[in-house]
Amino acid sequence: MNFAFSEEQEQLREFVRSFLEDKSSEAAVREQMDTENGYDEAVWSQMGEQMGLQALIIPEEYGGQGYGYVELIVVLEEMGRALLCAPYFSSVVLAANTLIHSGDEDAKKDLLPQIAGGTIATVAFTEENGKWDESGITMQATAAGDGYTLDGTKMYVLDGHTADIIIVAARTSAGVSLFQVAADAEGLTRTALSTMDQTRKQAKLEFSGTPAKLIGTDGGGWDVLAQVLDLAAVALAAEQVGGAQMCLDMAVEYAKVRVQFGRPIGSFQAIKHKCADMLLEVESAKSAAYYAGWCAAELNDELASTASLAKAYCSEAYFHAAAENIQIHGGIGFTWEHPAHLYFKRAKSSELLFGDPSYHRELLAQRIGI
Repeated sequence: MNFAFSEEQEQLREFVRSFLEDKSSEAAVREQMDTENGYDEAVWSQMGEQMGLQALIIPEEYGGQGYGYVELIVVLEEMGRALLCAPYFSSVVLAANTLIHSGDEDAKKDLLPQIAGGTIATVAFTEENGKWDESGITMQATAAGDGYTLDGTKMYVLDGHTADIIIVAARTSAGVSLFQVAADAEGLTRTALSTMDQTRKQAKLEFSGTPAKLIGTDGGGWDVLAQVLDLAAVALAAEQVGGAQMCLDMAVEYAKVRVQFGRPIGSFQAIKHKCADMLLEVESAKSAAYYAGWCAAELNDELASTASLAKAYCSEAYFHAAAENIQIHGGIGFTWEHPAHLYFKRAKSSELLFGDPSYHRELLAQRIGI
């Protein structure tokens, strides 16, 4: 079977890369990461109106473009390369995927067209215990009239302080369920968190008797969320590949132009070895992420195992590439003025997001029955 990208997919890559080179330059990234919202509203609108990126994987019947997951990983790889500051991952990868797989037609018809149109959305499921699995969800949902009320705290919610659509995982007597909460709901307090990686904003959400509307079936939330987390791991792996490739490109370019002892540092064996090792890891990471992307597009039986494999390998490949990029640059790579540290911080935060490599290797072992 041929897993190469089609001509149309390569054209999509070129289109997105050209757009991001213009709209997500280093100067733009630095400007947006210092703002509270963490993104440029004009660029976010252009992503939707000119590019249709927010609608990419949303089915056409809900106002989307109806593309598959392979197209999504192409886009996310370019976003990772450019360190795009925008609520794209939270809105499309998390919220839209959750709704698509929720089985709730009313919620799909109501919310998916809004996301396709550029409304910011997110999913709040992690709590102060820091766990990424079902046992980490302890927030309680209590039946109240025709709906529910939520009490508890959600942590590390991507773009949680700016999202207009908030999907929350909480427990009822039937088990983990999913709920829709309005951004201005009574009893909801949203606080932006200080994070190491300023290019991806996170928030703390506190619920106190907050009204909520059930999405899907009562007690069926974890089945949906488990699949969405696998899809998110694949998406993040693609983003990590883009960042790792950029680190490799930066390191190789610097090794060509930096001269020591009368010759480019790239001619020294130690630097050659570093670049060669980075290339091997980046290419291997691409293979893992692309295959996982194909499994996600097909929603086949391999998705669970390839998602964990890709997340574990791509996390380590990106972090190593980012660290080696700094080493090859030497002292300048440690300075605030150089972009190498931005990729290093993104690599570290992405490594931990949705579970670190050790967590996913353990998950992989369980899934393949070792």
